[in-house]
Amino acid sequence: MLTDEERRTAADRLLAAELDRVPTAPLTESWPGIDAADAYRIQLVNIERRLAAGATVRGHKVGLSSKAMQQMMGVDEPDYGHLLADMELRPDEAVRLRDYCWPRVEVEVGFVLGADLPGEGCTEADVLAATERVVPALELIDSRIEDWRIGLADTIADNASSAGFVIGEGVAPDGLDLTRIEATLYRDGERLVAGRSDAVLGDPTTAVAWLARTVAGFGVRLKAGHLVLPGSCTRAVDVVAGSTYTADFTGLGPVALTFV
Repeated sequence: MLTDEERRTAADRLLAAELDRVPTAPLTESWPGIDAADAYRIQLVNIERRLAAGATVRGHKVGLSSKAMQQMMGVDEPDYGHLLADMELRPDEAVRLRDYCWPRVEVEVGFVLGADLPGEGCTEADVLAATERVVPALELIDSRIEDWRIGLADTIADNASSAGFVIGEGVAPDGLDLTRIEATLYRDGERLVAGRSDAVLGDPTTAVAWLARTVAGFGVRLKAGHLVLPGSCTRAVDVVAGSTYTADFTGLGPVALTFV
């Protein structure tokens, strides 16, 4: 367990790495005693700084939602981070790679809420009832940690390695089998990776319900208008300048980002 001063120092390092585009050494090396509780407090220090500067919460993301990633990190549940309005990207505006450290894209089935979710006790049925649209999404992940050498506490403290997102229009969830949405990622028309929505805890609505229950313990609710990214259907892919990455989802359509 870290002291408040150590947590603030760690938050300062992550913030400087993000602003200067110069990654920092893993927090888990600098503070071997750091745990998940410390890491969430560090994440919140920097989120609160951004909110104080005028940012607003657009939603949340779930990370480590595949069994393979959980086993790699030695955990048995996901983690989460914040999506802020100033992180939202547009498919018609190129993303500058120089604004990031080690950017990658992930393919996700997003949920746009039309009603507040309950906290403790939230179920998959509650998620479906509250969802206004299911949307095609790309999450831009980035690590402010050198060479992506991350442990669990590193990624949690670093806002679950989230840096940006783009979503498409999507559709209402009625009639969709959310466990069988096929997703394929292309780079300039070349197929890179493919997966299916049940790679996310067997059902992405399970990840959203988990998130609602988990953040309720911190006094946070997932509200109408929020976007929830429940986790990636495929492995993350490094991005290169001059390329367009397009994710195509059965029943949802495509969404794309171009990098310069």
